[in-house]
Amino acid sequence: MRTSDFISSTLTLTILTSATLGLTGCSQPSSPPPAAATAAAAPAVHDDHNHDQDHAHGDHEHGAGPHGGTVADWGGGKYHVEFTVDHDAKEAIIYLLGADEKTPAPATVADGKLLLTIREPAFQVELAARPLDGESGGAASRYVGMHDSLGIIREFAGTISGAVDGTPYAGDFAEHAHEHK
Repeated sequence: MRTSDFISSTLTLTILTSATLGLTGCSQPSSPPPAAATAAAAPAVHDDHNHDQDHAHGDHEHGAGPHGGTVADWGGGKYHVEFTVDHDAKEAIIYLLGADEKTPAPATVADGKLLLTIREPAFQVELAARPLDGESGGAASRYVGMHDSLGIIREFAGTISGAVDGTPYAGDFAEHAHEHK
């Protein structure tokens, strides 16, 4: 799949999922994306909750990530993603973490890229793999992207999406004021 096709499919899925999520609350079970989204791309394993620091979710709570960022489920607990931002560098860094929310989980991601979709102000950033020391063979647990809007000091909320080993994933996150670097 070409990068542009993947991004287009991911964007369509993200928009449709976000629209669906606006109609459901935290206490509602997640619903599958509309049939139009599944025709455009396979449904992503998606966690549709914005997590507060101490928000209980299923069998666990999300605290600050190992890099001081905001952690979100990615794949029903199989993976977690941690969103961090360096406002001075206008750079977002996403870490793939394992089920324990602490251990790096290097994975082979389609085209070596993740897509970060920020809701307000609305923009997207493609994040490229930047493997940590010892990660090789195309698998990485760190992804980095730059955008001028990341230089804004604010609490970002959005979706992190990508495909790992052919399975699409998406997870929502929301930063809180005390988490800024």
